[in-house]
Amino acid sequence: MARKVSIGYQDFREIISGHFFYIDKTPFIREWWESGDKVTLITRPRRFGKTLTMSMLEQFFSIGSTEGSDLFRDLKIWQYPAYRRLQGTLPVISLTFANVKERTFSMTRQRINQILTDLYNKHEFLLEGDLLTKKEKAYFRSVDIRMDEPTATMGLHNLSDYLSRYYGKKVLILLDEYDTPMQEAYVDGYWDELTAFLRSLFNATFKTNPYLERALMTGISRVSKESIFSDLNNLEVITTTSSQYAQAFGFTEEEVGNALAEYGLSHKAAEVKYWYDGFVFGEVQGIYNPWSIINYLDKGQIRTYWANTSSNSLASKLIREGSKSIKEDFERLLNGGAIEVFMDEQIVYDQLSVKESSIWSLLLAGGYLRAAQAEFVEQTGRMKYRLELTNREVRVLFESMIHGWFSDYDSGYNDFVKALIQDDLKAMNVYMNRVALSTFSFFDSGKQASAEREPERFYHGFVLGLIVDLRDRYTVTSNRESGFGRYDVLLEPKTSGDDAILLEFKVQDPEEASLSDTVASALEQIEAKQYAASLIARGIPENRIRKYGFAFCGKQVLIGKG
Repeated sequence: MARKVSIGYQDFREIISGHFFYIDKTPFIREWWESGDKVTLITRPRRFGKTLTMSMLEQFFSIGSTEGSDLFRDLKIWQYPAYRRLQGTLPVISLTFANVKERTFSMTRQRINQILTDLYNKHEFLLEGDLLTKKEKAYFRSVDIRMDEPTATMGLHNLSDYLSRYYGKKVLILLDEYDTPMQEAYVDGYWDELTAFLRSLFNATFKTNPYLERALMTGISRVSKESIFSDLNNLEVITTTSSQYAQAFGFTEEEVGNALAEYGLSHKAAEVKYWYDGFVFGEVQGIYNPWSIINYLDKGQIRTYWANTSSNSLASKLIREGSKSIKEDFERLLNGGAIEVFMDEQIVYDQLSVKESSIWSLLLAGGYLRAAQAEFVEQTGRMKYRLELTNREVRVLFESMIHGWFSDYDSGYNDFVKALIQDDLKAMNVYMNRVALSTFSFFDSGKQASAEREPERFYHGFVLGLIVDLRDRYTVTSNRESGFGRYDVLLEPKTSGDDAILLEFKVQDPEEASLSDTVASALEQIEAKQYAASLIARGIPENRIRKYGFAFCGKQVLIGKG
């Protein structure tokens, strides 16, 4: 009989005690412990079992735990006598920043203060007897939501000291979702304040802490060492491209196959693979998204389960407000291609808006992209990655995101696309002016709107929208060589029943008296540069190639046909 699937349980004891569906990841305990690393940071995409893994470690190591044999006796770790003896022998401090998603620095610090206060309340037994001095007891009682920054930053360090003395053993510290508040700080504009606070907290906890046995942190991204881990030279960082712990998070193809067989769904293996496979950790390919697999086992229906577990607002913001080259690269990804980039996997959040490689690093860490290939280029001393969209579920996520860029503004975008296909020039002008008026600033990430930059950012976002809406009928490309230059946008029909379409975008030149002159210039360029050459070479007759010039002046648009 198939085990019951539990949705949303993240407590290891509840899952095992309830006999819920669980894929045995306890070998991670042995692999991590035998690595000997003092402080380990493991990054994985959201919903990949990080919190459950931390709960498993807490249940395994926590001193005095009497449930070890009941919870672990049927799992792989229990076959090792040394680990049966190690179970339940260490003091553990476990905390999570998963819910630290505040709008201001002061609110964020209060939230972290509350987390530290809850930890101290849990260990109030330390106040009994003479273990702590009067000053230490006074400090212990001073830990509350209103405590000052120096008190808070020493909170984990001092608690480690007290527990180490009480049990006569050094402590294990588990910090889950360490980077959640940093993403919020970047989006809401208090990055510098937060990183200064966390730098002090992490230094006291993980660097200058003689009471620390081991520590493990999890998160989505590898935040740059300079931001919060300065001087932390005992940190081992494991990213999605690292070989260590490659099978500890996410489900392997074998594990998914066994799960589908348990629930009588083996005949759906190919469809499940198409939607949820594709993640690559280290050199291990064929890693499946566990959240989607568990939901599929529960409901038996293909859906975008993982894609809908967060707002994806940061990814949307970075792509939408990105440069022309960012959008062109993303165009290749949406069309099923790959991009090659030099990048460092560490994220420098305050450089996301100016350092393009940081955007790809964040999307790779978040699971939106996979590294089909990674190689060290000796000549440059840098890593080069071949990146692709991870799977069908991720592709659907981005298609919905891009469609939302326009539909959220009730801009008439869908009406424009219909008018374009129907060659209704009057309606195209009406709807494109509505689209432009609503969305120009939405695509411009600069502090000051630029007449030169706005149309460029807009039309490359516009191209991504065309790819999403017309992918069944057209192959949409931009800025590719044809004839004697590079066209702006080309729509090549997939069947003989549709016309090919060329679009050229131009900002009004000061010497041009009107937008009509700019339209004429755009159409002249299409002819002079012979942009239709590549279409004609593929057998499309000239009378089946429509050509449009788009002229921009501020947020005003005029479209003409050649």
